[in-house]
Parts: sequence; structure tokens; C-alpha cells
Amino acid sequence: MPRRQSFDASVPTVLVRLDRNPFHHGTLGAARSLGRAGIPVHAVVESGAGPAARSRYLRSTHASPPTASAAELAALLNRVADEIAAADRDGTAGATGDASDGTSTPFLVLPLDDVSALALARRRSELSPRFLLPAQTEKQLLRVADKAALAETCAALGLPHPRTELPAGTDEAAAMAWSLGLPVVAKWSRPWLLPAGGGLRSTSIVRSLAEVRELYARTPEAGSRLLLQELLPAGRDLDWFFHGYVDTEGRCPTGATGRKERSWPDGAGLTAVGRWAVNPAVDRTARELFEALGYRGVCDLDFRLDPTTGAYHLLDFNPRPGAQFRLFTDPDGLDVVRALHLDLTGRAVPPHSPAYGRRFVVENYAALSFLASPRRRSAEGAGERRTEWAWWAADDPRPALAMGRAWLVHLLRKALTAFRGLFGSRRQSPRVPPARSSSHQLTPR
Repeated sequence: MPRRQSFDASVPTVLVRLDRNPFHHGTLGAARSLGRAGIPVHAVVESGAGPAARSRYLRSTHASPPTASAAELAALLNRVADEIAAADRDGTAGATGDASDGTSTPFLVLPLDDVSALALARRRSELSPRFLLPAQTEKQLLRVADKAALAETCAALGLPHPRTELPAGTDEAAAMAWSLGLPVVAKWSRPWLLPAGGGLRSTSIVRSLAEVRELYARTPEAGSRLLLQELLPAGRDLDWFFHGYVDTEGRCPTGATGRKERSWPDGAGLTAVGRWAVNPAVDRTARELFEALGYRGVCDLDFRLDPTTGAYHLLDFNPRPGAQFRLFTDPDGLDVVRALHLDLTGRAVPPHSPAYGRRFVVENYAALSFLASPRRRSAEGAGERRTEWAWWAADDPRPALAMGRAWLVHLLRKALTAFRGLFGSRRQSPRVPPARSSSHQLTPR
């Protein structure tokens, strides 16, 4: 029989995402998960016109601040809470979120990207008790969110992690890349500081020393240190992830492992198709790490198996829900977001009921992955075969329709930009006069 979870529907949730990506399907997943449980959901996102904002489960949307300032975010949250309380107020004492007396119902705040999680942790003391947040400090989160600090954390705890170098100059970057063995993975230690529209990716694969030098030269623009990491070989069924919620007592009743079957970019990017699959080694590593760090809250960890050693290397630790967290929705509807709401409102969090074999498909990225690698196959999971779609839901179809339109426009714009760049470069290429002798010099590009 289904275990009915007792939610406090008087405590609304405000989703917060400072990242301005309109195709963030995790935002939609959180709105649907909590909204279906009868919890009022509001969102602070880039725009009220994005696909996720079309969800029937969002009561209101509010534009995120133009910068990632923690002070600006805290002020905005208080304004949002005042607006929601005013809209809900019906003259009854203790109206939702009413800050006029100490007995008012608080708001739960759920960050959906790293920069939001860090900003909220920085201001947690001043936001409490009006806003419910996990017991996290910015310093604790930086130990795992900062890519350089994560490498140090893994080294201190003896966890497998790709060999990582932090160059202090252009020549040193080239030497370190050569030592690691090209190609190498290049990461910015604090990707949330990257300028919007600046053309810098948080993670990239560099294949030449010239690329390494060019990338390191952009360090002032990136705003954080450049890391160079050994590139672990990609392959079928080597990429895994763990999503969990660690409650106020340090327990992790809601935690599970999944296998990445398709990704975008192909072989090294975000999960396009994932499957709930058992992996005791990854599960044990994640739980031991939480205990060692004293971690609290929702998290998303990425691992890659090194087939030559049999070790699972921790690649990333995101201190917030992963975009594909809905994969781990058990038959009773419990997921990490619902677990967070239950715990922070003083309710018991029941243990997960595994649904091995369940799949999660992100339609737009899965299509790109299939076009790039149509023959890729993965081992079939045992048990339940239900598929959850990131965007499509029969009870909430508008976000999928809006995403389809926006995605088509996005692809057309990218294609037009690429065409203009190619056409422009051809027009600007100087004509090479015919050679007058058998000895001539080719001008390098």
C-alpha cells in the first residue's frame, strides 16, 4: 500500500535559481513535485516567460536580481514573501508568511543552482526564522562546490578523483597539460563567476597546448582559477550519479544511484537519459562522504568508473538538487525535494522504495545525443520500466509546448550565427596568388 506522506501545505516553497538558463528542467521538476503534493510553489527565476514558468503548479514567478549578490537575493526574498503574504491574507491571524507576528508560517527556500545555494548559505542567519533552509554554511558548501577545493577535499579523505593540477602561469599550464597527457579536462574552479555570454564554458576538453595557453590567458575574465584534470576514458555504463537528501540528524533516507545512458555534449555533458540502477560502491562512497563532511541538505554527485583500476572517481559535488532528480521518484511519490520539505517542516521522512529500471529522459538534449551517437546502447535495468519525461506531463502540458517553441528558436539562432560566421570568414579570406615557382611557403592559420 502507498505510504501517504503528511506534508504541511501551509508552508509554501520559493524556488530560487540565479542561473539564467531558460531550459533548466530541474526547476520544472521541483514545481511539479511539490505542487502535486498540494504545497504552494513560487519561483525566483530569470523570467516569467520561460517554459518552466508556464507550469500550472507555479503560483507566481519573480525576476531574479541582475547580479548574484547575496544581499540583493535576501532583500528580494523578503519582498517576495511580503507579496505572497499580502495576496494570501484573508484577515485571519497568522496568514501565510505574515511577518507581522512571531507565530507566522515560514517559507521554505529551495536553491536550484550552486550560486543560489552559496548566496542563501551566506545569508542563512539573517533569513531565519522566516525562511527554512538546511543547516549549511558558505564555507562548508565551498569545500565541494569549488572545483579546486573539491580536489583537495578528495585528496584529504582518500577518495578517488582525477589527477588535478592548478597552474599559476601560462607556461606552467602548458607543462602541466603535457604531463597529464593531452587531451585534458579544463575547468574553472568557480563556474558561477563566469560572465554571461562571454563564450567561456565551465568545463571543456582541450586537445592542444595552444588551446591550454589561450584558455589560461582568459583567467581574469573567468574570475576564478583554471584547473587541468586528467581525462578519464569515456565508455558505455561508466558514468554514474548519486542524488540524496541528508536530514537535520545526518541521516540520508532518500538517496539512490543512477546510470547516465546518454549525455549532452555526448560523452561528457549533462544527463540526457538516466536510469535508476543499483551501485553499492557509489552509494557507499557518497554516504561516507556526507558523514565525513557533516553535510546537510540536497545534493547531486557525479562519478566515472576508471575501468583500468575499478575505482569510481568523484567528478562533481553539487550542493543542490540535480536537474534530473525526478528520476529517483519512488512508487509513493517521494523524492529529494519532498524529503527536504518534510524534514524542514518537522515531519518524518520515510525511507525510499527503490524503483530500479526507471528512466528519466530530457527530450531536447536526448534528441541531440541521439543525432550525435545513434547506435549507443546501454545495459537494460531490471525491474520497473516507467519513463518520466523532463518536460512533458499529461497533467501539465504547457511547459513542454513552450519549451519546444523556444528550443526551435534557440537552434535556429545558433545555426544562423554559425552560418554568418562561416560566410563572413570566407568573404574575408584573402586570395592566394598562384605560385610562380615550385618552392612556396604556406601561411599558417
